[in-house]
This record gives sequence, C-alpha cells and structure tokens, in this order.
Amino acid sequence: MESKLFIGCDIAQDSFTFCLRSDTEIIFQGEVSNSLKSIKKWLSDLKKVQRLDLSHITFCMEHTGVYGLILMRTLHERSLIVCVESAANIKLSLGLQRGKNDKVDARRIAEYAMRYTDRLKHWKPKRAILQKLQLLNGMRARLLKTRSILSRNIQEVKVFMGKEEYSILKKGTQAALSGIEKDIKQADKQIADLIKSDENLRKLSRLVTSVHGVGMVTCSALLVKTNEFQDFTEAKKFACTAGLAPFDHSSGKSIRGKTRVSHRAHKDLKTLLHMCAVGCIGRKGEYKDYFERKVAAGKNKMLVINAVRNKLVHRIFAVVRDQVMYQKNYQYNLVMS
Repeated sequence: MESKLFIGCDIAQDSFTFCLRSDTEIIFQGEVSNSLKSIKKWLSDLKKVQRLDLSHITFCMEHTGVYGLILMRTLHERSLIVCVESAANIKLSLGLQRGKNDKVDARRIAEYAMRYTDRLKHWKPKRAILQKLQLLNGMRARLLKTRSILSRNIQEVKVFMGKEEYSILKKGTQAALSGIEKDIKQADKQIADLIKSDENLRKLSRLVTSVHGVGMVTCSALLVKTNEFQDFTEAKKFACTAGLAPFDHSSGKSIRGKTRVSHRAHKDLKTLLHMCAVGCIGRKGEYKDYFERKVAAGKNKMLVINAVRNKLVHRIFAVVRDQVMYQKNYQYNLVMS
C-alpha cells in the first residue's frame, strides 16, 4: 500500500521524538516515552484524536540496537509499515547539514523516508530462536573483550612494573578471569545447543562448517547477520557488507590511489573471517600454497589474506545455495540430454 504520510522517529533510551509529515509539509512533532504503555497510547491518539489511518503511514527510524525494539515490535504486531535504516545512509543522503538535536533529527528521518520511499525495505523481526542466538553471540563477544582487557593489563604490568605489582594484580584478577573463561565455555555450549535444537539452523550450520577453516563461532555470526541466508543470497554483496570487497580509488588524472576495501563494514564479522583466513594459511593445504605463491609473486600479504577471506565467503554461499556439503575435490558432471 502506498504511503501518504511519513513519521520519522529519533530514538533514545528513555524517549523518542517523532515528526509527522506529508510529501509537501511537516504536520506536527512530539515526544513519547520509550515504553510499551506510552507507545500504545501514542498510536491510539494518532488514530482517534488526530484521525489518521495508520496503515497509510510509513514509520521510519535509525538502527539504534535495543533502544528501538519496543517501538519496532509494537508497530510490526499491528501490521504497520516499519523501516529501519542505517544512520549513515540517512546522514549522507540529505547533503550538507548544520546543527543537530532530537527534533531536527526526527525531521530529517521523516524527510529521508519521504524522498526515498521507493528504496525503503520493510522491517521484519528475525525468528525468536535467531534473536536468542544473536543475544548469545553478543554476550560471548563482550566476555572475550573483557578477558582481553584484563589479560593485557596483567601483561603490561609484568613488563613495565615490578614483580610485587604483577603478583598483586594477578591474584586480584585471577578469580575474575577464571569466571570469565568458564562463562565463555558456557556461552559456546549454549550457542551449539541452540543451533542443534532447530532443524534449519542445524542444517545450515552443517553446510557452512563443512567449508575448511570455518568454525561454529563464525557460522553462528553468519547465521545471524544474513538472517539464515535470506537477507543475503549473493557472496559479492555480503563481501561488501563485511568489508572484504575492494574498490577503486581514482579520479581524473590527479588521483591514483590503490584499490582498497571500505572502512564502512561489519567489523566484528570481518575479524572472525580474518581469523578463519589466518588459520587456513597457517596449515598445510591449498590456502597455504596459494598464500605463499602470491606473496612470492610480489603481492601484498594483507591483499592475499583478503583474497582468502573472499574465497571462504564465496564457498560458504555456494554450499548454502546448492544445499551440498563442501567437497574439496568436487568434479562437475555435465549432464547430456
């Protein structure tokens, strides 16, 4: 159904500011508490007091993580049009802007929805089990980060301070580090059990992990990011999102930069794929041979590692597309009719 009205929502932790506009003018603005009760009352007021047909309104907002979940889920449950866009997309699409506050941001989001209504994708929540998997992945990542901070601090004290200081710090954090290590192992088990409990996730994980070098942690992140390989069906598009696709950097006669990947990427996922690639080239096999051959030919090491990451992504998407386990020595048999 074509929208005639657009509401831009600038969401914060405690409240969100909204702006209602048509394709020609701003109608009104306001602020709503970011709670289920307040959101339901707001929607009721829009319908009864303002006499608006909510099915003709496009609700657009920036992706703000958990802050927008209550609003997004409430709108989706009522079968209303919900669009969740990247903040960078909105900012870059409107040209040069000056000043910033909640009301201005809400107006800009509403303007973005009005201008690019033909490009907007309607938001749909992931399956409940995938949302749990995403939560576990995030929890595990934060545990790893905390462990890294504590461990690095201990090593720095060991190098630059005395044995007494090192002993004090090590004893003081030993219990915390042991607890974190235990929690990480528990998170790994929960992730594995959750994937095994669902038929589709179990099937996809078997396909993805059949690719040499890809483990369960990376597989779990891929399942969440690709929404079970529904949001991404092409390896090249996913490689771009993960920051693996190289782009030209040249213009006219004066700019002749190196072809390079973009910094606008999903950095956590890129890190996981990088670790997979490094693990592959560190063991005997085709990846190691490929890496050594290209480096010997004068190629930059990071460029070759990025090529290995791309190989992994293309193989993952190939096995998911064909629903066939990865075969190292696969032979294509041409069927003659």
